[in-house]
Amino acid sequence: MDEQRDTVTIAVRDAQLPADLLLPAQPVGVVLFAHGSGSSRHSPRNVAVARTLNSRGLACVLVDLLTPGEEALDTRTAELRFDIGMLASRLAGIVDWLATERPAGDVPIGLFGASTGAAAALVAAASRAERVSAVVSRGGRPDLAGTALGHVRSPTLLLVGGLDEEVLTLNERALAELGDVGELWVVPGATHLFEEPGTLDQVAEHAGAWFTTHLVRTASAPRRT
Repeated sequence: MDEQRDTVTIAVRDAQLPADLLLPAQPVGVVLFAHGSGSSRHSPRNVAVARTLNSRGLACVLVDLLTPGEEALDTRTAELRFDIGMLASRLAGIVDWLATERPAGDVPIGLFGASTGAAAALVAAASRAERVSAVVSRGGRPDLAGTALGHVRSPTLLLVGGLDEEVLTLNERALAELGDVGELWVVPGATHLFEEPGTLDQVAEHAGAWFTTHLVRTASAPRRT
């Protein structure tokens, strides 16, 4: 599939954030990525997942949620990577940008969060329920989303490694709070970073199927007038 890759700067209320846009020829949806603590939009795991989503006709937005100056501060102090409220606010701002600027066209929006980025994605989904049509969490920390979990209305897939026991327990608890919108899938033999052969491929395939199902369903639903 032909792919266009652009680097842009997205303005949110308090920051100018660099982002890479991966655009297939005719997007059926767009997925905004939220990376985990200490990572960036160049995360090889998220880029690999984005490639698979692209092959399914999904546009992808890989963004740094911290400015270069903030990133330098966080590298020294680690004080911003766990500021879920700030990260979620910026994600929500980017969701608004996607909905109004429409770089991928007028298509449904999904969120893909990894590790602590999953918490920010869930908080953003709760605050933008009318705009976020699906969420996928990879090895996420949904517990850090706090009370926002109970307000998520978007279909949410929790992907966790079978050997990532502590995080698996946290996701099982989160699943109960998500209720009917949540689903948990355990990848056998995988640890937290899905570094074992074939495990990240399973993440990408499950994420692709989830977004294809729920974003295309949203796109084909009758519009309210």
